[in-house]
Amino acid sequence: MVAYFDTETRLMTQNHDPYRNAKALSGLTLGQQTDYQEHYAPELLQGVPRKLNRDAINLSAPLPFQGADIWTGYELSWLNAKGKPMVAIAEFQLDLNSEHLIESKSFKLYLNSFNQTRFDSTEAVEQTLTQDLSRCANGEVKVRVIEPKHFNSQRVVELPGHCIDDLDIEVSDYEFNPKWLEDSTDDKQIVAETLNSNLLKSNCLITSQPDWGSVMIRYQGPKIDREKLLRYLISFRQHNEFHEQCVERIFTDLKRFCHCSKLTVYARYTRRGGLDINPFRSDFEHVPESQRLARQ
Repeated sequence: MVAYFDTETRLMTQNHDPYRNAKALSGLTLGQQTDYQEHYAPELLQGVPRKLNRDAINLSAPLPFQGADIWTGYELSWLNAKGKPMVAIAEFQLDLNSEHLIESKSFKLYLNSFNQTRFDSTEAVEQTLTQDLSRCANGEVKVRVIEPKHFNSQRVVELPGHCIDDLDIEVSDYEFNPKWLEDSTDDKQIVAETLNSNLLKSNCLITSQPDWGSVMIRYQGPKIDREKLLRYLISFRQHNEFHEQCVERIFTDLKRFCHCSKLTVYARYTRRGGLDINPFRSDFEHVPESQRLARQ
């Protein structure tokens, strides 16, 4: 049995205060002391309805973007049929149209439940992961288990585009403020460009622990003032929201204030508990091949 939190939907959609939202999700294992189970336990997985945050930013079907939540699991291990330990890296793609996102600590606990469990083959592990995660997300989840002989496929790259972090600005206000994007475009200059920043930081909605990330913004439309864009990204520094929610908020704010005719927002966050989360949202591009950054 997989745990869901649909019973909190009404409360959360009626009030978009993040602190009340955190209280509404208090049933999650995130932020609570838990025991690690070493034998297969799919019931550890917990799904959080995507609707909770999307209502807060006025997102409804059909969504204005496509994409996926790209996860990398670096701490996957199990026993083969003879009891010998096996290790692997796993890549997961959760379709953004799934009903639920998967809560990260429950994901970690679930993966650890494989540690002392026997599987006949790597394919059996992959099939089990796909089945359980798809059930929890109530949507399509793609899984790829990478054996050690293929670890060199995990190439370290940089995000494409021009990095805006070297702008010499003074910052004294760190409260989230989308109004930095107001009047931030030059309608006389229509451009197609790719920008990136390594200064994205937000906080976990439940625990307030820092989430560190890098973000790429590829757009076509009126030229965006890079200083105002950087100030906007920095304003997430004390903002409490899940990774997936931050990226969807950035996308909708850029569409609203900057009138991008085409837009991609792709964030890659540093790992926690052996997992990194990398939400990709675009209205004109497909999900890219997963390639990790140096901080991941």
